[in-house]
Amino acid sequence: MKYLKYLLYLIIVLTLVFFGIGFFTPSVSYENEITVNKPASESWEVMSDVANLPKWIKGFKRTELVSGTPNTVGAVSNVYVDNSGEEMVMEETITAMKLHEHMAMTFTMDFMDMDYEMFFNEVEGKTIITSKSNIKGNSMWAKSLLSFMPSSMKTQEDENLENLKKLIEENSKNYFSEK
Repeated sequence: MKYLKYLLYLIIVLTLVFFGIGFFTPSVSYENEITVNKPASESWEVMSDVANLPKWIKGFKRTELVSGTPNTVGAVSNVYVDNSGEEMVMEETITAMKLHEHMAMTFTMDFMDMDYEMFFNEVEGKTIITSKSNIKGNSMWAKSLLSFMPSSMKTQEDENLENLKKLIEENSKNYFSEK
């Protein structure tokens, strides 16, 4: 009986610590960067080509426009991804856009909300692509769980950006041909 009481105390303490971490870490932020051997305009076009999204975003399945004009501020889309064999849907809203330079979006789902930005900075014919992510859990459970995941989320974004870099550098499609 004595050991059961100590086990119960241990479970209570661990639970309080777990939720306390979520209380003191309500959001997780990280930044990633790659350099691509192509100009910013081409890098942007390859990145934003819907046909390319499954080639560089792990688990991406499809996107469906809900409202607005695609690739413009205010456009809302449902984004479907494969999450360990289960289809997950996120609502994406474009919040800022400066062609070939900057795009910002919010992703909303039950578990969490994410603010995501991409910057394209051309230097001597190469493009530095920077992504910034800020993720907030939508419950104390989610906040606590997310506080243990920043390195895995950053690693996944590194992988996505490496896939994007390869896709851009191997691109042979002319996105700028005159019509």
